[in-house]
Amino acid sequence: MAASGTKGRSFRSRSCGRPELRSAPDMAKYLVQIVLVGAQVVGRAFARALRQEFAASQAAADTRGRTGGQSWAASSLSGISLQEAQQILNVSTLSPEEIQKNYEHLFKVNDKSVGGSFYLQSKVVRAKERLEEELRIQSPREEDSPHKPGT
Repeated sequence: MAASGTKGRSFRSRSCGRPELRSAPDMAKYLVQIVLVGAQVVGRAFARALRQEFAASQAAADTRGRTGGQSWAASSLSGISLQEAQQILNVSTLSPEEIQKNYEHLFKVNDKSVGGSFYLQSKVVRAKERLEEELRIQSPREEDSPHKPGT
């Protein structure tokens, strides 16, 4: 039953024991408040995650700075880290002889003609390339040494 003089509102008599129904503008106001509170919660969580990611990025940059930029660049170009390459070829030190010996063994074992995996064989090749690049970075460069031709 609608009471006279209540434009845009509908409510039931309190004698039925039911609460008064809200008008459409009131409901819209509550809905907007709920959406705003939800957006604030999500915004705070996003800001916290962004701060954590920034801190992790700074820590990684500090670690890269200590290990050398060239080594990091070699890892990003080859797609394989130095530690991963050492694990694949099962070498603990960067010894060219040990790297070559383990490479040859793992390459033969994973040959497709003997039932091996081409994927694993390619990982072995990439690991060897990465370790050779690291050896090149760590060894003193002869081409960079200053020499004066003709003097």
